[in-house]
Amino acid sequence: MENYMSVDKNMIDQSMIGNTEVVWYDIKKAPFALHGFYDPLNTPYYRRVPADVAEAASEGVDKLARESAGGRVRFATDSPYIAIRAKFLAVGRSPRMTLTGTAGFDLYVDGEYGSRFLKEFRMPYEMEDYYEQLLKTHGNTMRTFTVNFPLHSVVETLEIGLKPGAALGAPRPYRDIEPIVYYGSSIVHGTAASRPGFSYSSIISREMNLDFVNLSFSGQAKAEPVLCEWMATLPMSVFVCDYDHNAPDVEHLEKTHYPLYEAIRAKHPDVPYIMITRPDYWTQYADQEKILKRRDVIMESYLKARATGDKNVYFIDGLSFNVMPHQYEMTVDSIHPNDTGFVRMADTIGTVIRHILEKRG
Repeated sequence: MENYMSVDKNMIDQSMIGNTEVVWYDIKKAPFALHGFYDPLNTPYYRRVPADVAEAASEGVDKLARESAGGRVRFATDSPYIAIRAKFLAVGRSPRMTLTGTAGFDLYVDGEYGSRFLKEFRMPYEMEDYYEQLLKTHGNTMRTFTVNFPLHSVVETLEIGLKPGAALGAPRPYRDIEPIVYYGSSIVHGTAASRPGFSYSSIISREMNLDFVNLSFSGQAKAEPVLCEWMATLPMSVFVCDYDHNAPDVEHLEKTHYPLYEAIRAKHPDVPYIMITRPDYWTQYADQEKILKRRDVIMESYLKARATGDKNVYFIDGLSFNVMPHQYEMTVDSIHPNDTGFVRMADTIGTVIRHILEKRG
């Protein structure tokens, strides 16, 4: 069969390193800053949850905790190009997702007024467990860069390559507050985003210069007690609870939703806690009644928490994300947001987070 992609040069990976001189750096060493991972300096690959906790939670969590969603490496350089050399233990592929989302890295330059997307590190389509690529940075002054890790792959090693003689330094710091912790379903995971930087947690992070931890498990976020108790031990400035989609039924949601809140509150009595309902009401015609029942469960958790005197709990209605006249155009498959859907979610959730942070001064 003829390869039609060869007709359009933009469809082909053209940025392999070739004969370009590159000095390689281990991102586990200073001045690189790693974010979003559990103990990355002492684990054989980049994971988000300790092995014993993930194994105790469920087989699904154990598998998905190895995926690098939300992971980042940040650094400063004046190199006119940045290369990566990535080795994978597993590469995610799905007919509903792009390979640049499941297995790709993307590059942002971070400045005083926010972050700007430069380009994705585009791998060969047939890539199985390794690739190298180089991107031009369109500048030669000292700037901070963020490389976002893949959403649905297991990364064993990543090296950063720079021009010989280029300066390398520590990145601009995030705001001086604890990370935001997100817990949830495949939507929180970033499933179906075209590239890693389009997950809603990543968008919020860039807009407000906030560190974050993405603890999402596609199809497997069921508020297992062992996982809830571990999450409660993490440092956090805000906890975002968005696992409505993965509760197998209304009864499971009723049994687990408020206990998760209680587990976090036991360790963090004053941390702002955001409860979110699923966003796909408009496109799930057959399940709209069930979706509203689940929404009621989460609203009951919110009202119960408020009744105890908790003034740091917030409720976001998933029906508010995708509004007219384009409420049917925000998903890839009637469930998972497309990039526009993720931006809508980031706008709404980010507004609440901004309000919370302004209140604290």
